[in-house]
Amino acid sequence: MATTQKSFAKGSSAPGPVPKGQIRLFSMRFCPFAQRTRLVLHAKGIKHETVNINLKDKPDWFLEKNPLGLVPTLETVNGQVIYESPITCEYLDEVYAEKKLLPSDPFEKAQQKMLLEHFSKVTPYFYKIPMGKKNGEDVSGLEAELKEKLSKLNEVLVNKKTKFFGGDSVTMIDYMMWPWFERMEMMELKHCLEGRAELKKWVELMLQDPTVKANMFSTDTYKAFYKTYMDGKPDYDYGL
Repeated sequence: MATTQKSFAKGSSAPGPVPKGQIRLFSMRFCPFAQRTRLVLHAKGIKHETVNINLKDKPDWFLEKNPLGLVPTLETVNGQVIYESPITCEYLDEVYAEKKLLPSDPFEKAQQKMLLEHFSKVTPYFYKIPMGKKNGEDVSGLEAELKEKLSKLNEVLVNKKTKFFGGDSVTMIDYMMWPWFERMEMMELKHCLEGRAELKKWVELMLQDPTVKANMFSTDTYKAFYKTYMDGKPDYDYGL
């Protein structure tokens, strides 16, 4: 896998054609949404090239490919462009049929999508709470809401009686939710898992997954990047 690592900013020249037999991922090293796609690419063993983008100063050539300027964005050898993290992940699972991450059963697949829809209401708290703290606001109400939502996820595992959200092995839904749990310690939200035993166990199991291990940063690295982000001067190349 070729990775440029350093992020491309405005004024940079566009990368050449997508290498034959590969797919290109436009990413940002610390973006949880892009991490979803990186996890899927890795778990499925898909040959790919990663091009990191400076999200504060985006290159014009990137905006031509995806006018929304969002990562993750995929580009195929034929120049087809796919974006939005759940869509990129489902696309990869369909096109690269070996080692399917989504269940083939329509109801089970629908269950994963419903759970993802529920989880999309959880992710805003990972921004609202740290922002509120930074501004000196009382975030206890927000933390109570987050805990309630995490309790619901805990219940899903209790009712399913499985180790992971889609069964006894890691599937798509686990990778779609993981990036935010990986950042919990950095955001000082780990205490919100207390009393949610099944969910805590799930976190421990996910930390042992080879794909998760290969795509994670240390809490210290996240903290250092996040500080630059909160100060309004994100250092996308932090640690390189």
